[in-house]
Amino acid sequence: MRLRVLTWNLMHGRSVPAAGRELFDPFASALERWEWEVALLQEVPPWWPARLGVRLNAEYRQVLTSRNGLLPLRRAIATRWPDLIKSHGGGANAILVREDRIIEHRTLRLCQLPERRWAHAARLACGVWMANLHATAHHAGAARRDSRLAAATTLAWAAEEPLVLGGDFNLPELSLDGLQRAGGRDVDHVFAAGWDTIGTAEVLEHGQLSDHAPLAVTLKRQVS
Repeated sequence: MRLRVLTWNLMHGRSVPAAGRELFDPFASALERWEWEVALLQEVPPWWPARLGVRLNAEYRQVLTSRNGLLPLRRAIATRWPDLIKSHGGGANAILVREDRIIEHRTLRLCQLPERRWAHAARLACGVWMANLHATAHHAGAARRDSRLAAATTLAWAAEEPLVLGGDFNLPELSLDGLQRAGGRDVDHVFAAGWDTIGTAEVLEHGQLSDHAPLAVTLKRQVS
């Protein structure tokens, strides 16, 4: 079994330089043309995952992260002036799955302060777990704590089943007990247990979308 996994921080659906408009269509078009079976997304506008699921013919699960009070008002502003409201438009982590079904979804709050950070994981019908997180920013110790908690918890959820843990770890260098690093660039990484990596991680062309580059890895399930 081979699996291509993509991780991408969407920067709340914004571009560099600022586009001055809502960018759902360009982001969706990029995700539509790339090859992947599972996409692990961070800093996603909370109203995007359902729309992406329809557009990409993918199942999805999401968890709200921070700044989501009065969300209808935030959405109204973020849709019209995303570069004015920036991260205050609200955020979510999302898992998108093509060509398989999500049969279980679990969430884990990593911390409450200075802002809420979450990990979440989806178990697929094929018997593998896909986990996604966005660790605390601007504090290496807190980011390491979040990453280790997410790794230990998702490994426990997966038990003996294969696991992929990806996302924005806010650390350029990191090792996690029980997981092998499958690929990374800057603060974005993919770790795996029960998988072998095929080739090297690929940074995908994304133009001006986001300040993070999308990272894709191809994995092969280990045979016991």
